[in-house]
Amino acid sequence: MKPYVLILYYSRNGATADMAMEIAQGVDQIPGIESKIRTVPEVSTKTEASEPSIPRAGARYCTREELANCAGLALGSPTRYGNMAAAMKYFLDGTSDLWINGSMIDKPASVFTSTGSMHGGQESTLLTMMIPLLHHGMVIAGIPYSEQALTHTVSGGTPYGASHLSSNDQLSEDEIALCRAQGKRLAELALKLAHQH
Repeated sequence: MKPYVLILYYSRNGATADMAMEIAQGVDQIPGIESKIRTVPEVSTKTEASEPSIPRAGARYCTREELANCAGLALGSPTRYGNMAAAMKYFLDGTSDLWINGSMIDKPASVFTSTGSMHGGQESTLLTMMIPLLHHGMVIAGIPYSEQALTHTVSGGTPYGASHLSSNDQLSEDEIALCRAQGKRLAELALKLAHQH
């Protein structure tokens, strides 16, 4: 089976999903590895509410096996008050079995986000999304400044991971370039780290 980078995201209005697709484009540029795009179910304040087992639209829900067996992980969420959305946090909170057995140790990971305003918490969301990944023993990969779009973007884009200013309807050229660069780097690192074991 070909190794894959799992691009795991939550998206409410489509912007984070668009970023996931662009990151997948970057991953798929690297021979010998492929992208696998998955999402997580919404959470509800109503305890009796439950999501259907298959989403109505978009990517399939991520399984434990898909997370455990990935060669690398790109984790994406819209910003909610400077942090990841509850649906993504809920999903990650349920991965203690993978933490106990060390399934994610030494695998590369990166993060991405979308906000409704320029200073709506992009960096704090990206940084706090890294924390559970560090607990899992993952190797965090950002975006280096050798990526030219990082120095002249006027919308999204950080060294901590790709970001998008969703008050702009579509991803900007710089945001697309940075998403693809992030996916490409993650795929290259995944292959390199896999060969170390």
